[in-house]
Amino acid sequence: MTVREKTAQILATNWVQRLIIGVILFNAVILGLESSDTIMNNAGTLIDTLDTICLWIFVLEILAKLFAQHFRFFRSGWNVFDFVIVGIALIPAAQAFSVLRALRILRVLRVVSAVPSLRRVVEGFLTALPGMGSVFMLMSLIFYIGSVIATKLFGETFPQWFGSLGHSAYSLFQIMTLESWSMGIVRPVMVEFQYAWAFFIPFIMVTTFAVVNLLVGLIVNSMQDAHHEESNAATDTYRDEVLVRLEAIEKRLPRQP
Repeated sequence: MTVREKTAQILATNWVQRLIIGVILFNAVILGLESSDTIMNNAGTLIDTLDTICLWIFVLEILAKLFAQHFRFFRSGWNVFDFVIVGIALIPAAQAFSVLRALRILRVLRVVSAVPSLRRVVEGFLTALPGMGSVFMLMSLIFYIGSVIATKLFGETFPQWFGSLGHSAYSLFQIMTLESWSMGIVRPVMVEFQYAWAFFIPFIMVTTFAVVNLLVGLIVNSMQDAHHEESNAATDTYRDEVLVRLEAIEKRLPRQP
């Protein structure tokens, strides 16, 4: 076994994966402590040192993967994701790059690539994006139509909520989220327009209870499909390993005369 193969084997072991996850979570705590001026004044040097150690552990992991996988490293989207996140953390905290250094907190997102269950969630979400695009277009049409109607009906009396298309769209978005929609917006409008409920109730039924749940359904279906694909791939891999072992056993058995 070559050094490259040995390195790849070590990186794939459970204890290495758990170590990286532990460092990611520990680094998340460190980055949170850095936001406290009191803690930084008392233990700033120690926290900076621990943060630097965590960063170099990530760098060593990336270098080890590059050595083990060579150019195949960049064929994995998760590897590229880790590479970019760690690369941003290495940018010097000076002048124009100081804003990018604030993005060090993105290192916490590495737990997504390290935990298979979280990867499935993200992959399911990305798979659902094409279908979600159609739903968003439908939602945009509904909001545009609703904004025009609300502006025409209620804009003159309630300009703070429905004085323009932008104001109406934002107010309708608040209503869709059910955040203070009744006492905050709809009931005051109904004081002046008694039958305003005939507009707001159907809008809520269509957007909140129909279109939003359609988005949730798309994401759930995509996550299930991703899980099934991963299970099928694991089954195929296990079957191939069994076949290889059976062939090896067959070769070792004495041939019948």
